[in-house]
Amino acid sequence: MKFNQLLVALFSLFTVCAPTLSAQERLTVLYPSPAGSWMIPVIAKEAKYFEREGLALDYVRVGGSTRIVAALLGGSAQIIHAGEPAIIPAVQRGADTVVIAAITRAVQHRLMARPEIREVKDLKGKTVGITTFGSTSDYVLRFALQKHGLDANKDVSIIQTGGQPEGLLAMAAGKIYAQRMGFPFHLKAQQMGMRELVDFSQLGLEENIGAMITTRSYILKNRPTALRYLRGFIRGMHRFKTDKDFAKKVYGKFAQIDDPVLLEANWQEYAGHLLRVPRPTVKGIQQVIDSGTVGKVDVKAERLVDMSLVDELEKSGFIDSVYKE
Repeated sequence: MKFNQLLVALFSLFTVCAPTLSAQERLTVLYPSPAGSWMIPVIAKEAKYFEREGLALDYVRVGGSTRIVAALLGGSAQIIHAGEPAIIPAVQRGADTVVIAAITRAVQHRLMARPEIREVKDLKGKTVGITTFGSTSDYVLRFALQKHGLDANKDVSIIQTGGQPEGLLAMAAGKIYAQRMGFPFHLKAQQMGMRELVDFSQLGLEENIGAMITTRSYILKNRPTALRYLRGFIRGMHRFKTDKDFAKKVYGKFAQIDDPVLLEANWQEYAGHLLRVPRPTVKGIQQVIDSGTVGKVDVKAERLVDMSLVDELEKSGFIDSVYKE
């Protein structure tokens, strides 16, 4: 092939590929830690489901749900995955943040403590950890202390650790005596000799685990993009549930865990509770409001959710089609 012909061929190839490349819309999504509750976007990204939807995903860790909500409201991300308690004060102040999806409603928190702590009341006078103030770990800790007769503002010293992995290291080093852990970090804590004080699944709570959060204004202006992200996310949920080997491999890399026992336990826990239709629970948000642990709140839980995206994908038959693949 002559040089001029080669240039023409290369130019033709570029013009054919260019529309495909330009069609990839970049989306920044934030998450707080490599716990199992935040793994679905990684599964979907590895399986190229977002790419299939024309999205180039940047999935970025920012320690602590309150920081993530602040980043969302500041325009640093379009969608976030964060604990629902973090958006309540923001909405109270006038923000339009809403939960649009969740992977499960089954509470999967454990309050883990150093081995010398035998029950919750033994934490009196001790230093305990949370990821960030106003986060899920903050709410869960305060709820547990309240249930066992301790005042979180007087009876313990609360410090921020930034994340569950960091909290586990702080507990192992004796810098804190307890912190809330989710799958599989509470199992890792047990392997290190830590003690389980509270299993929150036994307390009748509901929660938007793996909550997907954005703003009403973003949905209004970018609804097709939000729907494309949610479609990729739902495919990721299905892939996690139906392809155990793939799910464990991807999650192990994400969380930097190579222990087959922990990876299997994580898969068993989430696969058994994943929602087919990832509709948020209003009850879970109302429980946070009613607990008083995030301060006095005069907004209704319904204001903090938008079911319309999930409803649209369900009514269109998309979700059923995914589960028939």
